[in-house]
Amino acid sequence: MAGNLKKSTYITGLAVAKTPHHTLGALYNKILRVLQKMPEDAAYRKYTEEVINERSSILKSTKDISEIEKKICSGQVEELIVQAENELLLARKMLIWKPVQKKYTI
Repeated sequence: MAGNLKKSTYITGLAVAKTPHHTLGALYNKILRVLQKMPEDAAYRKYTEEVINERSSILKSTKDISEIEKKICSGQVEELIVQAENELLLARKMLIWKPVQKKYTI
């Protein structure tokens, strides 16, 4: 990487990420580890794994941050980090709440 060229995200309160590649990779790996603890047939696990694996493969195959942002198409890399942090928190709460283990009938 040629260095951090971006000076601002232009989003109030959201600082420029110093090591976005590493941060996103670590967060995606943590999310996947939490999802492994859920039942394989849980819809939340299946669909979240699909999204995270797709984003992780983009991250691994693309070094340029602006290209990662274009390919994932969900905002700036700093926003992707916030999304991943929130997903990790939710996944951990889902393990506690165990909604994926309850059977609902309609």
